Amino acid sequence: METEVKKISVLGSTGSIGTQTLDVVRRNNDIEIVALAAGRRIKELEAQIREFGPKLVSVADEQLAKELAVSIADLDVKIVYGMEGLTEAAVYPEAQTVVTAVVGMMGIVPTIAAIKAGKDIALANKETLVTAGHIIMPLAKEYNINIYPVDSEHSAIFQSLNGEYHAEIDKILLTASGGPFRNYTKEQLKNVKVEDALKHPNWAMGRKITIDSSTMVNKGLEVMEAQWLFNVPADRVQVIIQPQSVIHSMVQFVDGGIMAQLGSPDMRLPIQYALYYPHRKPLDTKRLDFYELGQITFQKPDFDKFRGLALAYEAARKGGNIPTALNAANEMAVAMFLDRRISYLQIPEIIEYVMNETHYTDNPDVDRILETEQTAYELIRSRY
Repeated sequence: METEVKKISVLGSTGSIGTQTLDVVRRNNDIEIVALAAGRRIKELEAQIREFGPKLVSVADEQLAKELAVSIADLDVKIVYGMEGLTEAAVYPEAQTVVTAVVGMMGIVPTIAAIKAGKDIALANKETLVTAGHIIMPLAKEYNINIYPVDSEHSAIFQSLNGEYHAEIDKILLTASGGPFRNYTKEQLKNVKVEDALKHPNWAMGRKITIDSSTMVNKGLEVMEAQWLFNVPADRVQVIIQPQSVIHSMVQFVDGGIMAQLGSPDMRLPIQYALYYPHRKPLDTKRLDFYELGQITFQKPDFDKFRGLALAYEAARKGGNIPTALNAANEMAVAMFLDRRISYLQIPEIIEYVMNETHYTDNPDVDRILETEQTAYELIRSRY
C-alpha cells in the first residue's frame, strides 16, 4: 500500500522550530513542503528551496524578493513578500497543515487566514494564542480545524490528555527548567549580562526565546497559551520547576491521578507528533535512561525573583488586551536588552510599566490587538 503524502506549509522556516521541522521532513519520505516563508535569511532559504522544492516562498520585503529571484532564477518558484506573502504561504491551496513557527505577533493574521482556508495548524507561535486566543479558538471550532501544539510543554499536555475527558481536568502542571538563573539571588540578577542569559542549560533555541526562558516570561506566556488550548483558567495552571527537563508537563485529574509525558529534550518529538497525529513514527532521538538519570527534582518558582512570571498570571487574569501589552512590552524589552540598552532586571520593570499604562479593552479585535502592540512600543520609546 502506497503511503499518502502529507502537504505542509512552513512559516518561519529558517528559525529554530522551522529548521527542526525541515529536519523531521528530511527523515520521512511522506511529507511534501509546498510553501516556505522566512524573514531575512535568504541564503538559508535558498538552500531550503533547493532541497525541498516548494512551489511558493515568501520573504520579508520586496528587495529581498528581488535578490532571491536572481539566486533561484533556474527554479520554477513563485516568490512573494511581506505580510501578504506570509498570508499567501499560509493559505496555499495544496497545504493541508501549516506550521506557524514565525516569532512575534506577525503570526496572528496568517494563522487566522489559514484557519479560514480550512488548514490544520501545527502551532509554534506563542503570541497568536497569548494575544488572540479569544479569536483563534472559537474560529478553529467554527471552521472545524485542528490545532496541534508544537511547544514541548503544550504537546506534553496534549499527549497526556489523549483519551481523557477535558471536563475531568483538575489542573495542569506546567514544567519549567528554571533557566540558567534558577539558583541566583535577586541581587545576582542585577549583574546578568547578555552572554549569561543566552546560555540555556537544556534547550537550543532562538535568542529571544532563550532570554524569555531565563526571565521565566516564556513560562508565563505558556500559562496563557495553555488556558486557551485546554480551556482551563490560568489559576489552574501550576508552574513547577523541573531542572532535568525530562517531564515536559503533566495533567492532574479530579480523582488525583496524574498523567505525564517524558522524554529527552528534543523539539523534533513534539513537531513530529503534531505532523503525524494521532500516529507516532520512529525518531532517532536520545532515549531516556532512568538508571543514568537517577533522579528527577522539583522546585517552586520564586515569583518575586521572576517578576515576569507573576506579571503574566496577572495579565492572564485581567484578559482583554492586557496580555498583548505584556507580550509587546516583553518583545521590545528583550530586544533592548540584547542590544545592551537596558539592564536585565529592567525587562520586568518595563513590562509592568506598560501593563499599568495600557487602557483596558475587553474582547479586542485584531486591529485593537495590533494597536495595543504599537501603543506599548510608543510608551517604552517615550520613557526609556
